[in-house]
Amino acid sequence: MHAIVHREVALPNLPSASGAELVGNALYIIGDDSPWLYRLDAATLATDKATALFETAHFSQGRIPKNLKPDLECLTLVCAADGETGLLALGSGATPAREQGYWVPLAGPEKLPGSVYPLSMAGLYAALRPHLPTGATLNLEAAAATTTELLLLQRTVGAVVGGNLLFRLPLAGTLAFLYRRQPLPPPVQAQRFQLPIIDGKPAGFSGATWFAGQLFVTASVEDTVDAVLDGAVLGSFVGVLPPKAGTAALARLVWPDGRPYLGKVESVAVRRQVARGRYELLLVTDDDAGGSTVVMAEFVV
Repeated sequence: MHAIVHREVALPNLPSASGAELVGNALYIIGDDSPWLYRLDAATLATDKATALFETAHFSQGRIPKNLKPDLECLTLVCAADGETGLLALGSGATPAREQGYWVPLAGPEKLPGSVYPLSMAGLYAALRPHLPTGATLNLEAAAATTTELLLLQRTVGAVVGGNLLFRLPLAGTLAFLYRRQPLPPPVQAQRFQLPIIDGKPAGFSGATWFAGQLFVTASVEDTVDAVLDGAVLGSFVGVLPPKAGTAALARLVWPDGRPYLGKVESVAVRRQVARGRYELLLVTDDDAGGSTVVMAEFVV
């Protein structure tokens, strides 16, 4: 298994990329301190549309301050049972201000964003917290949707044992609860995974996407013990999560000459499957200073 970075492209005027989803020829990206949903041409990486998810008076400097940002970290394409297709963007849940979500329907042959519908995630997140290990703070970093499930990935930092979790929720029941058509939260199944370590620091989940019946994930290593504060980035990984809980074998991202790639990967999209077990990936990164990039990488299982 290996993951090789072939190219990295800066994304000017797109701060703090945190989630990505590939829909046809469009790459949708959110930033954790931005009010916009960005739509890029997946081939050229040029931004061709930006949709406001919410209004704010705190984006005048190009980034919403850390103590005020909704911390949108999760973005996934959802195909609802009623045939509606859209993007679900979710906050991390690490603070009360970060318990917000947005549903953005995609319409027409080009799947362009329509009206934005805000969603309170407080009730759903309250149902997730009892499954966290003692001492862990809810800190969702990624989401992916299958035809039947919504998958949410918890990133736990510091010395908490067993804190990297995959929450599995029934998709129909979760959407019904979020849309207030169902009074009770859906049942939650939590799976714990052990991730690789760099210099004694464990990796934490950072991104996910569902492709060809497999859950592709990214994980990064930061030198921090706080769910809100950032730390020095030591490296990033990519791989396919096994269906059962346990140890996840991930490949560390490296340059073609073998040097470790030291960017903080925040999300992943699979551009295409080249051959059996070989994939082209689009990864987005955040340097914690407002800078963002798209990384083109090859992943071989």
